[in-house]
Amino acid sequence: MFEFEVKDLSINKISALLTYGVSPRPIALVSTISQDGVNNLSPFSFFNAFGSNPPVVAFSPSRRVRDGSLKDTYHNLIESKECVIHAVSYAMVEQVNLASCDYPPEVDEFIKSGFTPIESDLVKPRRVMESPFQMECKLIQMVNCGDEFGAGNIAICEVLKFHISEKVYRDGKIDPALLDLVGRNGAEYYTHANKSSLFTVMKPGTKKGMGFDNLPDFIKDSSIYTANNLGKMALLEKLPTQEELDDFIKTIESLNELEFVEATEANFVRFSDTRDYRQMFAIAYVLHLKNNPKVGKYIELAAKAAIDVNDFDFGIKAAVWRGKFIESRRIGN
Repeated sequence: MFEFEVKDLSINKISALLTYGVSPRPIALVSTISQDGVNNLSPFSFFNAFGSNPPVVAFSPSRRVRDGSLKDTYHNLIESKECVIHAVSYAMVEQVNLASCDYPPEVDEFIKSGFTPIESDLVKPRRVMESPFQMECKLIQMVNCGDEFGAGNIAICEVLKFHISEKVYRDGKIDPALLDLVGRNGAEYYTHANKSSLFTVMKPGTKKGMGFDNLPDFIKDSSIYTANNLGKMALLEKLPTQEELDDFIKTIESLNELEFVEATEANFVRFSDTRDYRQMFAIAYVLHLKNNPKVGKYIELAAKAAIDVNDFDFGIKAAVWRGKFIESRRIGN
């Protein structure tokens, strides 16, 4: 790995490493108002949520890297202790980029960026009508991290009120596909959290996964399973029992597919292309009965296909059965 000590790097290099490496980052489009009543609007990608009771979010109106000066958002927030933080959807990203221009304090970025200002209910700064998710906030504390160029200032804010578009709120929760957010990467790069890029990961909840240390070596040593496959299996609380494996095989043996699908390698490949892991395993099971030398690999491929679509029960049973009954009989790898 390349290694860098911060003391040996320029501010620009440090900034580049951080923004590329810590990404994608959610974007806070923050509106404030000056003592003279001028609206200010600026995006910040050093931003996240840090608690629910009370609801706390924080973003960093850092000092400018080029000259160490403070931004209008910082000054306005120190003076008024109020802001509105907006989520940034894909439909508004170019306008948000425009709002990031370094306009002088007397310029209203709502006008420059073309956003529609609407009145807030509990704070003075206006809200951006185009944003699907808005938070009226009060400043709890501003943490100054330094006085040098590029030093961070962490604005810790309590959320007083949420505003959520009816277009993205479904059945009492926000639909991430409809929210259609963008995230910030390094330089000119952004990430679009659209429907095709979203995926789910099963939460452990209160259960404790068995861990990698309890996975059999024949599973961990497989060349078929990915690290993510192993992580999913290790999240299960225990390996299937012998009785459960017996019932699993009885279910496979009772499948109509065993009667109507010819158990050939060509058919296995055909069902593999469609990720039909049940048919894949059924064919592999028959090939096992025929002592096919490739059956171990086929069963692992079927188990992997099941794990990939989060059928953990089928996947772990297929994986464990392969080890106990195929490897022990030395029928191929």
